[in-house]
Amino acid sequence: MRTQVAIVGGGPAGLLLAQLLHGYGIDTVVLERRTRAHVLERVRAGVLETGFVEMMREAGVAMRMEDEGIPHHGARIAYGEESFRIDFAALTGEQVMIYGQSEVTRDLYEARDAAGLETLHECAGLRPHDIDGAQPFITFLHGGRMNRLDCDFIIGCDGFHGPCRDAIPQEALQGYEKTYPFGWLGIVSETPPVDDELVYCNSERGFALCSMRDEGLSRYYIQCPLADSPDDWSDEMFWEELGRRLPGEMRARLVTGPSIWKSIAPMRSYVCEPMRWGKMYLCGDAAHMVPPTGAKGLNTAASDVHYLSRALMRHYREGDDRGLEDYSGQALARIWKNQRFGWWMTNLLHRFPEQSAFDLRMQQAELAFLQENEAARRALAQNYVGLPY
Repeated sequence: MRTQVAIVGGGPAGLLLAQLLHGYGIDTVVLERRTRAHVLERVRAGVLETGFVEMMREAGVAMRMEDEGIPHHGARIAYGEESFRIDFAALTGEQVMIYGQSEVTRDLYEARDAAGLETLHECAGLRPHDIDGAQPFITFLHGGRMNRLDCDFIIGCDGFHGPCRDAIPQEALQGYEKTYPFGWLGIVSETPPVDDELVYCNSERGFALCSMRDEGLSRYYIQCPLADSPDDWSDEMFWEELGRRLPGEMRARLVTGPSIWKSIAPMRSYVCEPMRWGKMYLCGDAAHMVPPTGAKGLNTAASDVHYLSRALMRHYREGDDRGLEDYSGQALARIWKNQRFGWWMTNLLHRFPEQSAFDLRMQQAELAFLQENEAARRALAQNYVGLPY
């Protein structure tokens, strides 16, 4: 097999990159180790930055998002019985879009199918070869036999545990990691949301987040110990604990019901440098992870896609490789800013085991300052709707 760009990973980052490259007339093959059903069943984030929404439009896959997505012009922050609104539209002139990652992925798969482009699922034993040579290639088991895919470039969109980052010499990589001493217990329920916009809660019992997928499908999270299992939490226990973390007026509006999904997500920050080795480029979770507090995971992957798609377009159309040479540094500059925002939001809203009385008062003062100071709210809003590419 032969293609121009081989993309490892059939999640939203790999599929969005492939769709943009197709629009530029660049051939791609997408290789995914899981089944399509497994990829589409993943329950993930659903807050899309302005830049992500624009790329969906550019890729020609925004129709359903425009019809079914929910534009959000702000979000609420609660602490104790206090709450205040961050008005994205007034502070930045921008908004975010609530549209589930699984729906983004579905739209991209359907567009790829309609164009007759090649996507191979259940690719086992995938290995990149000669990534620092003139002719990289990938070997993998598919359809009961070994296959070889030759290409100009390999793009690793294969997640934190994928094979692409592991193919880079370990002595050439520098990893930066922070793990947090708690996780998020999340549920989805067929109930109306407690508020029209997302609500981030700092309470003496820990963090909570009230989110939604649409007017009849809510998604809620509470901070929990890492040692917990979803099986430790009945629906009744979850709703009771969530209610304790909300201001009274929100608690009174909370509609409960059976969960249709429940899981615990660990909290981690990770960045690997560089994001390029020879003819292989890392994109998304293969190179970085961010705690979900600032809604930056999928959006940071999308910024990688932006830089990489433009760089590949200039390579093939103009013979200009400056974008490819600068990709790692350019992407990392924005990634570290998103890491800062996720780290700041996590520290602002969660309770840490080692927090002293002084630390708690500083957290309360930070929240009060944010409530009272327009410049502070504007900085939060600018990061939340998305920094410029």
